[in-house]
Amino acid sequence: MPAMTRAGVIQRLERAWAQASKAAGTPLAKPLIYSDQRHSSFASKALVFIAFSNLALAGLAYLTGTSPAIYVGLLLVTFMAIAFSFSKSRGEGVVAEEQRAMHQNALQMEELADRMWEMRESEQRFYGLLEGLGDLVVHRDRDGRILYANKVLGELLGMEVDQAYGKTLSHLGIEIPIVPEAAFADGESISSTDVAVRTGRGLRWFAWTELSMRDTESGEASHWAIARDITARKLAETALVNARERAEQASHAKSRFLATVSHEIRTPMNGIMGMATLLADTTLTHEQRTYVGAISTSSGALLALIEDLLDYSKIEAGKLELEAQKMDVREMVESIVELMATRAFAKSIGLGCHISPLVPEYVNADPGRLRQVLLNLLGNAIKFTETGGVLLTVIPSQKDGKPALSFRVEDTGPGIEQNALERIFKDFEQAESGSTRRHGGAGLGLAITRRLVEAMKGRIIAESAPGEGATFTVTLPLDGEADEEAKNTARSLAGYHVGILASHEMEAEALSRSVRAHGGRSTIIDPTAASKSAQGEDLDALIVDASLEKEDGSCLRKLRENGWKAKRNITLIAPSERGRLASFRANGYGAFLARPARTRTMLRMLLSEIPNRPSEVPSPKAGRKAARGAHTGLHVLVAEDNEINALLARSALTRAGHRVEVVTNGRAALDVLTKQSRPYDIVLMDLHMPVLDGLDAIAGVRRFEEEAGMAPIPILVLSADGQEKTRQGVLAHGASGFVTKPLDPDKLLLTLETHMAA
Repeated sequence: MPAMTRAGVIQRLERAWAQASKAAGTPLAKPLIYSDQRHSSFASKALVFIAFSNLALAGLAYLTGTSPAIYVGLLLVTFMAIAFSFSKSRGEGVVAEEQRAMHQNALQMEELADRMWEMRESEQRFYGLLEGLGDLVVHRDRDGRILYANKVLGELLGMEVDQAYGKTLSHLGIEIPIVPEAAFADGESISSTDVAVRTGRGLRWFAWTELSMRDTESGEASHWAIARDITARKLAETALVNARERAEQASHAKSRFLATVSHEIRTPMNGIMGMATLLADTTLTHEQRTYVGAISTSSGALLALIEDLLDYSKIEAGKLELEAQKMDVREMVESIVELMATRAFAKSIGLGCHISPLVPEYVNADPGRLRQVLLNLLGNAIKFTETGGVLLTVIPSQKDGKPALSFRVEDTGPGIEQNALERIFKDFEQAESGSTRRHGGAGLGLAITRRLVEAMKGRIIAESAPGEGATFTVTLPLDGEADEEAKNTARSLAGYHVGILASHEMEAEALSRSVRAHGGRSTIIDPTAASKSAQGEDLDALIVDASLEKEDGSCLRKLRENGWKAKRNITLIAPSERGRLASFRANGYGAFLARPARTRTMLRMLLSEIPNRPSEVPSPKAGRKAARGAHTGLHVLVAEDNEINALLARSALTRAGHRVEVVTNGRAALDVLTKQSRPYDIVLMDLHMPVLDGLDAIAGVRRFEEEAGMAPIPILVLSADGQEKTRQGVLAHGASGFVTKPLDPDKLLLTLETHMAA
């Protein structure tokens, strides 16, 4: 049977049904055939029912003898219904499968549409965020063509942003010094730089970040750039750099100004101080001597202030240099104490020094800077102490687990409020606002001291309370060579008992500590109890302050009567009391110890079997006389361009019995010193002179002497610059020695004598 469509089958069934109804003479019930897909299952069942019904009717027609055409027609309809039902069942299965597939596809398409809608919405939010970000955002392909840019690019370039699509940044006038293509081999890369973009509003700066990345699905590489406008920051940075440069220039100018002015002020001050010293050596009335003393004191204070200002300017300009070298700690500390003794004794206060025997003999340090630190601390302590005294103690310690030395300065001054302890280390600050008027000074001493200590990698601590004095402790990481002699003498006074009677508690304490540190026993005798009846003790040595002794020796006699009997009697004498040496000897004192006492000198005196003679503590005048006696009548050439300094040198040397000639520049000095018949024994050469400076003049003299085969003449350099670097520099140029300005007549003559003796 040829294949028929569903509609064709229905039409044939309807025609067969009509013929059967006509032959029967009675209309038959029309079969229900549904074309609606919704009733397809019901139609299939109806066709089966109709087929069996028609089959029954055909049988009935045959049995009743009805016309053959009728039952044949009924049979034909029955077979056609069965065939159509079978075909329909198979078609419905296919249709149902297709319907299920179509329904699944519809669901997938709906899900895909939902996802696409969500992605589109997310993309819109993303680009909306980029538009509102405020930073420039550009997306480019690997060739640099713009795929997307937010509105900031259009505003920056003064154009519609759509006009930039497809173009490169270079085409738009933006050069990016980042080459991210090399990162494509690894997939992603981030790099940043600052980019300048010229716009209609002028030059704009952007912090440009470039991100190079690959699409994970397509593998295509592209660039994302995010740039933030940092023009304001750049302008601020430029302004800051310019301000810093101007500040540095101003600081350098100020430093040069201070250095120049300090030098210009220091030069005449040196002359004033030198002349005051010479004047004090002449015959003066009491009133005149008072005036000269005031001149010396005032000029010394002004010179100290100038030195502070110069040091401060160096520190502020970052030009502070340290020159570490091997130095003798004991010699330096004791010489500083001796130098400050005059100021302490002038105020009738005590000044003592104790150095532990465990302190190394030599350490590596900058002697000039360490000296300055100790001078500042001692100077402050003496300035603010009206009664009592000042004590400097040096002991070994540790800093950060490494060997160090501690220098402790104690005083009995008014003390410092707790809230002022930190402020006093600041520039131009003192403990109280009124102290500048009462005590003088610019408030720079401690500020400079702290910066010097910190430059030497040390620390400084202040401890004080009102009415209890103050203690300043400086700890420096100074390691050095052990003093074997000091170690050997650490128990050298074992078994010794030393009595100490001093008018100042600090000095008595310093002597007592030194005795105990070397294994001895010490007893400090109360000055008020010395004249009272008391049971004293037998002593190996008795040290008595000369200021407590009478001309008739009654103090020593009273001590003996009270039981303080000693094998050796030693007087502790100040420089101003040297004229009493004869009476002290006559009253039973066999040895003399100069104030402030040096530990080594005291040890030698206590351990010596022969009493020390007074000559062991010579006065400055005695030293000057000794110098005169040894080498008198020397012919000295002074090369000095400053008239006052030249006059000072001439006066000091002439008084010592020498002949002096003066030249005012280095060229004149070189001319007279490069002659075969030069008449001079020694030369004083200023370091800085017009026409030819001192170093060049010295170099010329040494070349002449070498070529002529002449013995080198001693040349002493005169300079206010006492830095070790300067000293070494002049010695390297052929100088024989160095004399620091301001010129001190006694030191000048002593230096002259030393070099002539050599």
